[in-house]
Order: sequence, then structure tokens, then C-alpha cells
Amino acid sequence: MYIIKMQQETKVVLVTGAAGFIGSHVSDALLTRGDFVVAVDEMNDYYNVKWKESNLHYLRAKHGSRFKVFKGDICDLEFMKSIFEQEQITHVCHLAARAGVRPSINDPYVYLHSNIEGTTRMLDIARQYSCQNFVYASSSSVYGSSTHEILSENDAVEKPVSPYAATKKACELLAYTWHHLYGLNCTGLRFFTVYGPRGRPDMAPFKFIDRIFNRLTIQQYGDGSTSRDYTYIDDIVDGVVRAIDRPLGYEVINLGNGRPFLLRDFINLVERCVGKPADIEVLPEQPGDVERTCADISKAQRLLGYHPRVSFETGIQRTTQWYKMAQRDGLFDSKPQQTDWELSSFVEKAPMQLRIRSNRFITRS
Repeated sequence: MYIIKMQQETKVVLVTGAAGFIGSHVSDALLTRGDFVVAVDEMNDYYNVKWKESNLHYLRAKHGSRFKVFKGDICDLEFMKSIFEQEQITHVCHLAARAGVRPSINDPYVYLHSNIEGTTRMLDIARQYSCQNFVYASSSSVYGSSTHEILSENDAVEKPVSPYAATKKACELLAYTWHHLYGLNCTGLRFFTVYGPRGRPDMAPFKFIDRIFNRLTIQQYGDGSTSRDYTYIDDIVDGVVRAIDRPLGYEVINLGNGRPFLLRDFINLVERCVGKPADIEVLPEQPGDVERTCADISKAQRLLGYHPRVSFETGIQRTTQWYKMAQRDGLFDSKPQQTDWELSSFVEKAPMQLRIRSNRFITRS
């Protein structure tokens, strides 16, 4: 259950990437406490669009007219301006992005488009329409191959080890520029490996549960000694909502759990929750991966009153329970739903978008 805190007035919050994992949960929390949410999502095919459709249908059925959905690309200036003018946006929660470290190494250009160009568009439109607060998703990936045991916002993050991480660091720099030039309140949240019900299928928690449940081989990169600071979705949502409610000028803040978990122990935990043994294929460590992530969350505690409450053991149990119900209800079938949205614009599928952006950048170099 979400921990919903402070609300001084009813807000009209634009949530980009609202059909996705974190975006749908944040939207649900805002709507539950009485805010209006305007959702924008391009509904790209990074993973099965049916999952995103399901998230939107759930929110619309639960919250009715206080939840509006617009399909389109955040880089489409006229499309986005029409939404700001029509809906009278007061706050922005910018979660739309191309995610994933390894895919960004193979297809960097689409990350430049969605993450850097998209964030720049959003910052400037928010400035033009005098939004009260701009909260956006950064990532623990910006810390790269840091040798620090605990990762703090004061650490230098000048050596990203993947295009994805580089785009997220670029977004933080852009946000500072818009704050400096125009006084826009901008808070960047560095998420540390978020998981939970409705989680992305390319993330380890879902992949391990899914493959062990179906008795398929799972890939373990390295000897199992790498560790991640896995953060349960309810804790992340609490931190995001707190950031939306608190304009802080310019800040970058870690949102994590503060208790990293070893990969080998993670696999053992999933085996116990699923009730089946894992078939493990050990593979070499992957380029761009980091050895350990552990968040220093003292700044989030001080500025946001953020205190994660869900242990990894409890979170994996809840995620496994959701997975079994979703499996029973047919969520993982391959046929997508068909829906007409309130406002649509043509959105290129990922491979086509990649070719267009690749040509654009190459011809300009």
C-alpha cells in the first residue's frame, strides 16, 4: 500500500511515461489522494504494449475522469503544448525514458532522442507554462563503476559506463541549467533498481521469478557476488510523491533502500518464494554493469522525510504473489489490446525511430 503524505492543494500533475511500471504506480497514488493526473506515453514496444495498456485500463477504471491519457512523443512540441494549454498543468513528474543499460550500448541513438531531447523539451515547456515543480527520474547508473561502498549525491559522476547512464547525467545537468536560467524548481531522483508488482519484464526480479516459475534457465552474470540496492515500488512512489509536494530549487536525491542484496542470495530467495529450484547458466560479467549499488539515502530522509519500509524479502514475496495472479489472469499472453486514446499522434516503433535518429546524428557530425 502506498504511503501518501503531504498535500497542500489539489494538483494537476502531468506524468510522462504513465503507462509504465513506476509511472502507473505514481499516477495511482496521486489519484488516490485526490489529485488530477494527465498521462502522456508513446506506448513504444520496448516490452509488450499489452502490459502498458493493462496499466492504463486499471487506472481509468479505478479513477474515472480525473485520469486523462494522451498518446504521443514528448519531443513533439505542438502535441505537448496543446496538453499544457488544455489541461492547465501545475506540476510535472517526468518519468518517460528509454530504460536499460545493455540495450543502450546496442542502440544509443534512441536514448539520445527519448532521454536527452525529451527531457529538454519537457523542461522548456514546463518553464514556459510556469509549472510549480518539475520532478524527473534519474538513475543510480550515473555512479558508473564507483569504488565507493555507499553511493552519495556528493560523489563525482563524471565517468558513466553506458550510454543510458550518460543520458541520465546529461538530464541532471540540463535541469540545473533550467533552474539557473529560469528559476524552475527541479528535483532529480536517482532510482536504485526498482521492482514490484507490474514491474518491467527486462529487470532481474521479474525475469528470475518468471523463468524459475516456468522451469527455464536463468542467466547469472559473474559469480553471484555482485549486489544491488533493490527498492520496492511502494517506497519509490512514496519518495516521488514527497518530491512533487516539496519544491526544493535544484536538487538531486537518491531513492533507494540502503540494504544491498547479493545476486546469489537473490536467486535463492526467488527459489523459496516460487517453490521451485533454479536452473542457472553462469555467464561472464557484462560490459556497463557495476559491481555494487548501495544508496546513501540520508539526503532523502532529510529533505523529503523518506524512509523505505519494505524489506527485499517481503518485496519479492509480494511480487511473486502478483506474478502468479497475473499469470492466471492471462496478462502475459502475447495479444495486445486495442484502445482509442483521447488524443493521438503517430509514434514510430523503436526500430524505425532508431534508424531515423541514427541518420540524423550521423549526417550532422
